[in-house]
Amino acid sequence: MPLRHLCFPFWPAFTSKKGVSALEIHRQTGLSYKSCLFLLHRIRFAMAPTDGNPLTGTVEVDETYIGGKARRGEDPKAVWENKAPVVALVQRGGQVRSFHVADVTAKTLKKAILENVDRRARIMTDEVVTYQGIGKFFEGGHHTVKHSADEYVRGDVSTNSVEGYFSILKRGINGIYHSVSKQHLHRYLAEFEFRYNRRHLEDGERVIDVIKAAEGKRLRYQEPVQRQEVTSSEQLKPNF
Repeated sequence: MPLRHLCFPFWPAFTSKKGVSALEIHRQTGLSYKSCLFLLHRIRFAMAPTDGNPLTGTVEVDETYIGGKARRGEDPKAVWENKAPVVALVQRGGQVRSFHVADVTAKTLKKAILENVDRRARIMTDEVVTYQGIGKFFEGGHHTVKHSADEYVRGDVSTNSVEGYFSILKRGINGIYHSVSKQHLHRYLAEFEFRYNRRHLEDGERVIDVIKAAEGKRLRYQEPVQRQEVTSSEQLKPNF
């Protein structure tokens, strides 16, 4: 593969707020679609977070589901069960961390918070009962807004930052990628995290950052395609 083709995807992947599809890279370079898809997965692999420092200050936490709505003739229950739960933690004015989790039970959510947030932080969530009791672990306590009563901001208490991140994530998956497999969802989360955490940088600075991050990392072709086929039930489709 020519070096110019290896380097080309870095620029559109980081000058676009929501990423670039393998099909678009295929159109612009003439490489096969599979080669472009693998190349973008290698870039996402380089974007995997390595900063283990805990989030500090005010940290907003929320959960969402990635996947589509039932279409005509589809079983709504089956579509819902195929959705992938994602939890995100956003340090207000700072970084985000997001995870594809097995479920959104109290045990799972509290584990994600305790492993990624400094104990001196303030935790902000909506009123979902699974977050109850988390405040006792943090000096800043636990503050909630009641979305069910149309309360979205109370003083400086809100979850607007984390909801804004989810908005970018879903628009990217729905509008750019159209569908992703659960097998690779963590790579797409790493991509959106990387861009969000460098949102204050110039385009060129973000590209330089990811090229530096790729040093010493290698994703082999067998890894992203180790399962020969992803069935339709394993695809996370957009909310059309």
